[in-house]
Amino acid sequence: MRGLKRRICIVGSGTAGLHLAYALKEEFDVTVIHHRSVDQIRNGRIMSTQVHFGATRRRENRFAMPKWDEQALIESIHISIGNQKLFTGMLKEPALSVDQRLYFSHCIEDLAEKGVSFRLKKVVKENIETLTDEFDLVIDCTGKSGPLMPFPIEEELSPFQTPQRKCIVGYFLGIKPNTPQGIGVTVLPELGEMFEIPAITEHGPVTILFIMAIPNRNLDVFQGIKTAEEFTLKMRTATQKFFPEIHKRIAEEKFSLCDEHGFLQTAIIPAIRKPYLTVKNKLVVGCGDSVFLNDPITGQGCNLSSYCAEKLYETLIEFKDSTWNTQVGESYWNRTKQFVKEVTEWTNAMTLPLPEHVIQLLLQGAKDQAKADEIAEWFADPRTAYQDFSSATTI
Repeated sequence: MRGLKRRICIVGSGTAGLHLAYALKEEFDVTVIHHRSVDQIRNGRIMSTQVHFGATRRRENRFAMPKWDEQALIESIHISIGNQKLFTGMLKEPALSVDQRLYFSHCIEDLAEKGVSFRLKKVVKENIETLTDEFDLVIDCTGKSGPLMPFPIEEELSPFQTPQRKCIVGYFLGIKPNTPQGIGVTVLPELGEMFEIPAITEHGPVTILFIMAIPNRNLDVFQGIKTAEEFTLKMRTATQKFFPEIHKRIAEEKFSLCDEHGFLQTAIIPAIRKPYLTVKNKLVVGCGDSVFLNDPITGQGCNLSSYCAEKLYETLIEFKDSTWNTQVGESYWNRTKQFVKEVTEWTNAMTLPLPEHVIQLLLQGAKDQAKADEIAEWFADPRTAYQDFSSATTI
């Protein structure tokens, strides 16, 4: 019977859930269930960082997602090891980082205007059967806090039992940007990394300082810090001690968090899961961090969530008039599996000491701009990183 659209429930309004809502809303009757209101999101604590690289921005255009002010475009990747700046690689397409509080709240309001239903409710595992009765498909996009369902772990892609890094993130004013504007990546062997990311917030442009500290090593110095003021003071001393090049660009009198909720400390255990199962003979799928959770060290969370949302959309369109069963789940998994594997294996390798052939590639980048640009592209197209890390040659 034409005219009756199939009903899809998306649980979660993060990157994966929102990309899916935009992608699916024309063809299906979409309901998003989430547990925080727009005001709670907009005025709450930062949730993480995200970088929308070129491919993600193209997907956002494909699904007519909101456009953002481009004053903080990311055009380059600056690579340093210790205090030695190796090179600046230029990206083929500019990237963008938007505070998720701004991004998510704006998208939710926009989607609501465009006919997507939202329910403010915390879904617990016990609710899933009720949802599968009500909807033709439930998609678990609960993010890092998920999943709601026991999607099976892919053991070979999930080698870690403990967090490999502590993530220490602050959105700061008062830092002079890198030139050309871009992401700074500083690797401190055996201690961790610092990522410096220009970003857009409701308060205007900021610089994200994102320390990835190996637990219980010298860079792991933020334990017990609770207030914005304490966090700012600790970040100032940490940059002075460990990242002097960044510290030089800090204007002492202006250096502060963009707001009192503009900082975060977290640690995750990466895990990759097969993204489908059945509940009461009905297909349930997962998308984004709920099933494909990587360490943030390579900045691929947004890229991967967006990629998998697009592949799930394409799967559901292909099977629009078929029964949604495990064959549909398997088709979705087959479309995403290779990319998930490549991103994950590169990311897992980045949490370990860099292999000698990769160090040689980085040193080549210091002498050869074309090689530097190729290395910058690792972050925009992680398949290239996977190839370079997997290959023991440095041709």
